[in-house]
Amino acid sequence: MHPQDRPQVTLRVIADEAGVSLATVSKVMNGRPGVSPSTRRRVAQVVERHRDSRRPSHRRPGLLVDVLLNEVDSLWAAQIIAGVDQVFQSSATTLALSALHGNSAYAATWLDRLETRPCDGVVLAVCELSPRQHLRLASRGLPVVALDPVGGVEIGVPTVGATNWAGAVAATEHLIAQGHRRIAHLAGPTTIASSQARAAAFRTVMAHAGLPVPPGWLRFGAFDDASGHRETLALLDESAAAGLPRPSAVFAASDRQAMGVYAALHSRGLRVPHDISVVGFDDLPLTPLSQPPLTTVRQPVREMAALAARTLLRLIDGEAIEPPRVELATRLVVRGSTAAPAPTRPTRAGASAR
Repeated sequence: MHPQDRPQVTLRVIADEAGVSLATVSKVMNGRPGVSPSTRRRVAQVVERHRDSRRPSHRRPGLLVDVLLNEVDSLWAAQIIAGVDQVFQSSATTLALSALHGNSAYAATWLDRLETRPCDGVVLAVCELSPRQHLRLASRGLPVVALDPVGGVEIGVPTVGATNWAGAVAATEHLIAQGHRRIAHLAGPTTIASSQARAAAFRTVMAHAGLPVPPGWLRFGAFDDASGHRETLALLDESAAAGLPRPSAVFAASDRQAMGVYAALHSRGLRVPHDISVVGFDDLPLTPLSQPPLTTVRQPVREMAALAARTLLRLIDGEAIEPPRVELATRLVVRGSTAAPAPTRPTRAGASAR
């Protein structure tokens, strides 16, 4: 039997072979807590064994590789596409691009199509698949690399990311060094590993400095400007309603969020950095042109994408990838959106402090 003609692997098969419950398999695939390291390894080994058993022993000339993103209409996605395309162009590899647009039904459709046409490998770029969809993809036996993975990473798939923890530490410590004591963080989605790492680093630095994070000053949302705008307005309103001084600084988990913060502050007559300092994360190409130029954490998105593409080609060639998780360095880029905090004035419910 050809490897790809074998029946699909199900959650039940993985659970039975690993000797665990369906709930445990789901926790491992989604990266949720409550599972011991040894059990995580056992489940991951079962998944990888099935993946290897499905992998063909040879590859046809002229590779066709799928790149799956959550979106394609952003500067962040453009950097991903440019990075993988640079590598695939030089290796005569054809790129098939698909986007989920945050819709799980699109993932199912993409998997359906993947089973009806040739494909030599997949790059998953910050896109969320369910545990069943991950197993369905694994049952194809295709080499897969995850870029900035969503959910669990213990599924036998090499991953490429950035030093999100170190970057968030640098951003938070920069604000504290500027004299800020009232710092809020607008985080990304709770399901994305990079977002979790940045939020955890923010909490750790604030705790180490002995600085409180009031309720509502760590807010999870999306990585886009609409979320940054919405969450900033809610942050200001909730702080005022609670009789708290507004934050003197906001650390946004992405540059797009930070642009939403800019817009929200402008709508309330607040100036950056005179009234509130802002730090972003990504250092996208247009970030230096914002007004004022955004202080941000640079993560090498294009280089990360190129490394993911090269890693996938190595997998296709049958190489073993060690280490399975690679993180490229981040660095703080200080520009004009951060400064020492302005003096605090009392606030009243329903009004923003000025």
